[in-house]
Amino acid sequence: MTSKELDYETDKTVTGIEYKYREIKGYKVIPIETHYIKPGESIDFMVDNASKLSQEGDYLVIAETPISVSQGRLVDEADYTPSLKASFLATYWSKYLWGYILGPALGIKKRTIKNLRKLPEETKRHKEVVLDLYGWKHALKPASEAGIDLSNAPGTYVSLLPERPDLVAKDIHKTIQNKVNQDVTVLIIDTDATYKRKNKYFTGLPIAIPGIESNKGVFGYTMGQLCENVGSTPLGCSRDISVEEGIKIANIAEDYQRELPTAMATIHSAKDVLKSDSIEDEGNEISVDSLDSIIHTPAVLIRKL
Repeated sequence: MTSKELDYETDKTVTGIEYKYREIKGYKVIPIETHYIKPGESIDFMVDNASKLSQEGDYLVIAETPISVSQGRLVDEADYTPSLKASFLATYWSKYLWGYILGPALGIKKRTIKNLRKLPEETKRHKEVVLDLYGWKHALKPASEAGIDLSNAPGTYVSLLPERPDLVAKDIHKTIQNKVNQDVTVLIIDTDATYKRKNKYFTGLPIAIPGIESNKGVFGYTMGQLCENVGSTPLGCSRDISVEEGIKIANIAEDYQRELPTAMATIHSAKDVLKSDSIEDEGNEISVDSLDSIIHTPAVLIRKL
């Protein structure tokens, strides 16, 4: 399926600009489509495109990776030599203990178990990066450690979570307000889960909006398998927002992203989307050109119908 085959409705802004949208859970979801945002590239053009389509009361929901890449928060894993600790974590801990015992026992996703069981050799370097930057608490998590993204970065690079997503969201909100005089709530999100136990929300990620206990690492991930998974994690917002509202809007954005044929949630789906049979082969990684060969949707406007 191509993006043209998705069932879109169309409408126009008050200034006559036509846009497409999909209706999800009583909201319009308006995609902000771009090329691949390259390391260090400004996202001003994306914000400008969004501001032209925005109206009072909208939410602008932005994925974390484009923000991180724009900020240059990339690490080249080729610069790291795996230690015995990293080798143990990649092989015995993640691949075998989590892939064959803990994962099935805790009922984690079958896709995750399958991916764990075929972890490639370069996972050892990845674990070394996590150990160096975030420590054991995050390195013990079997996958998606500390929100590090492998699927949307070129070569042997990975992207870390954005720095101060709350301030980034506030800056974007101010920019839109100055451009078009619209009050738009800006929300930066990560697809890694937030969990709920009784009335408490928590995530393994190092950061989240106030009201979600963050930086729980492997402890949050393990406990989360025994609790309710409430969806994607809001990392930063341009205003004070309740956890419930933030998660609701984040999940609507994620529902739309999952529909896209260009969605690259993992390095394995990136391989399928980019039509590369050798992404996992040593010496043949994702390139900027291959990432730039598809349409990206780093943000969506969400509007109550």
